[in-house]
Amino acid sequence: MKNVNIGMYKSLITRSLSIVFLFFFALNLAFAQGERTPELDQGMQLFKNNCGSCHAKNMKAKMTGPALAGVEERWENDKGRLYQWIRNSQAFIATGDAYANNLYQEYGGSVMTAFPNLTDGEIDNILGYINAVATTGAYPPKVGGGPTGNEGDVASTGGGSNTLMYGVLALILAILSMVLARIVANLNHMQKVKAGLAAPARQTMWQIVTGSSVVGFLIFAFVIWGGYQTVNNAIDLGRTQGYAPTQPVKFSHETHAGLHKVDCQYCHDGARRSKHSVIPATNTCMNCHKAIEKGSEYGTAELTKIFASIGYNPEDNSYIEDYDKMSEAEIKKVYTKWIADNYMEDTNDGKAEEDKLTKLDEDGEELVAEQWQGILTALTYQDGEGMGLDDKIQGPINWTRIHNLPDHVYFNHAQHVTVGKQECQTCHGPVEEMKLLAQYAPLSMGWCVNCHRETKVDFKDNAYYASFKNMHQEMKEGKRAAVTVEDIGGIECQKCHY
Repeated sequence: MKNVNIGMYKSLITRSLSIVFLFFFALNLAFAQGERTPELDQGMQLFKNNCGSCHAKNMKAKMTGPALAGVEERWENDKGRLYQWIRNSQAFIATGDAYANNLYQEYGGSVMTAFPNLTDGEIDNILGYINAVATTGAYPPKVGGGPTGNEGDVASTGGGSNTLMYGVLALILAILSMVLARIVANLNHMQKVKAGLAAPARQTMWQIVTGSSVVGFLIFAFVIWGGYQTVNNAIDLGRTQGYAPTQPVKFSHETHAGLHKVDCQYCHDGARRSKHSVIPATNTCMNCHKAIEKGSEYGTAELTKIFASIGYNPEDNSYIEDYDKMSEAEIKKVYTKWIADNYMEDTNDGKAEEDKLTKLDEDGEELVAEQWQGILTALTYQDGEGMGLDDKIQGPINWTRIHNLPDHVYFNHAQHVTVGKQECQTCHGPVEEMKLLAQYAPLSMGWCVNCHRETKVDFKDNAYYASFKNMHQEMKEGKRAAVTVEDIGGIECQKCHY
């Protein structure tokens, strides 16, 4: 028998195992994300912002609210009813719907938060995300599973589960490792016999599996996998790109900044002169809405919330005296009358005198009740579910903050807007196209640093950069074509962290 080079075989086996492991790891990276769609991405974000506090994230367990897996089937696939329930459950319960009332009673009369701002498409995207998680156990969906057979489910995007594939690969690797280890043991035994040495006892499979080589390899694999998971999750920590929470008032930047060309700094006047851009106070809204008392899209529904928060009576164009001392019933009388009068006016417009309404019809009464409920939901707590500051209607509107940098990051709006002459859209995206405002950029450190590396500073007629005399001289002499924020210290750690 020819001499056997055991060291060569061991080296070959070790390299083979390493290659197989790296292949398996790369395969994991390739398939871990699965297939995403913009619709399901939006559905995931909307679920986190609006539903995640009351409903289990695995969609299959009960929390404050019911498990959401199969929610469409439980509503008999009647999306019209489901839309009404999601937008205003209390108003829908009042219609006498049997399932809605049973669900309400089942959860002890717990009031579901109203989401009147959600469109049909946004609700559909939330339902699609729910189906994806309920079907595959995760989103992005894992690749490799069969279709679910439900139109609109994640299967229609080609997603599925790859658990079986990973299980088969893991089994193959385990068998391959044991076979190779057994070969090494046999070769070692044969070499000892060939050399006339006392043949060592052959290792059992358990001894092979628990041997130093296998344990060392598993530790190495665990360290690599753990490091990847740690870094990957740390990068995503605190990221809220795409965050678009429902606001207490349906304020549309598309209408104000886009259609009517209202300058961003008219409302956010702090951006040009301070660190913060500031959320405009209600009196800023009233600069225009003392004259514009009905919205082009929502009529009285949203603007009445503003009037009710500040105590403005649109009936006689005046502010109500001692408004902070008024009871809810007194406030309700003022604003339901305003809503009702406008409904009557709109309904009677163009009708013959004999056909005009003399009192509210059923549709009018429903509209008044719905809009008053919207005021309560937006401006007060409703059993702990509302958006307001306290249990009073009077007071500032509690807008939900969208852009929020960590406390250890210093950012100054005036430095960017007034000194750097940056447009708001640089960081906030095309807000003039956003009906519901969302965080456009990741606002991560890497994103900011890259911007500072690429953005050219406007030195011309800018007194703030007068002290950079050498750079001005270099530009005059043609030695320097441009100056970036990086050139003037824009990526030094102390600029943002001190």
